[in-house]
Amino acid sequence: MISTTEQDSLYPELSELSVGDILTAINNEDQKVALAVQAVLPSIENFIKALVDKMEKGGRLFYIGAGTSGRLGIVDASECPPTFGVPFGLVNGIIAGGDMAIRKAVEFAEDNTQQAWLDLQMHKINADDVVLGLSASGTTPYVLGGLKTCRTNRILTASICCNSQTVISANADYPIEVIVGPEIVTGSTRMKAGTAQKMVLNMITTTTMIRLGRVQGSKMVDMQLSNDKLIDRGTRMVMEQTHQTYEDAKALLLKSGNVRKAIEAFKP
Repeated sequence: MISTTEQDSLYPELSELSVGDILTAINNEDQKVALAVQAVLPSIENFIKALVDKMEKGGRLFYIGAGTSGRLGIVDASECPPTFGVPFGLVNGIIAGGDMAIRKAVEFAEDNTQQAWLDLQMHKINADDVVLGLSASGTTPYVLGGLKTCRTNRILTASICCNSQTVISANADYPIEVIVGPEIVTGSTRMKAGTAQKMVLNMITTTTMIRLGRVQGSKMVDMQLSNDKLIDRGTRMVMEQTHQTYEDAKALLLKSGNVRKAIEAFKP
């Protein structure tokens, strides 16, 4: 039986369509992704609760994946320190083939069933940590081997796949299967499957960081002040909480280092 992600496109004459019709077709398919994610919210919720519990006790989160899935994990992990002010290494993205695979495909890297565990060991992975495998197909050997070895070592595991009843899901404590249907270009899982994985990763880290107290109200009070735009945003947050002038709020922000500390340091 052909897996959902490998099924023929619903648009067999795609190459004959006009630019406008191609865009409409892509947009029609993309609209299905959010509904597919909605259908698995309970699975996402269950995993996040387990993840928060681990992180509150000092655990880290690791993503392992190959190709597009691996790159998505790296993107999500790399955005956590600047967005939420958490230490580098609290959330980690590992891709089959190493860092060079971020920009250029490394042939057959995803077929190595032993390498993911070796890569995780470079980070001194332990039973306090959590490993989430990313695989659109649900069969990627690199991810499967990593999850199997993690479970043998009593490390909490999860997975995100876009096919049902996959071998990777069967080897994850918290499987998340987002069934988005056939891709518009047959088998091109960087499309809907990639979008689905990105959406779920956004949910996982954002919700986790909120539960860990890294957001106050709806504001990123621990964000890094790494450019003028973020300094301006932070200044306005401080102004809102302290009712200072823009200049005074900015001075306090820069002296304190982040929004949270600036608000705590304010003395009217």
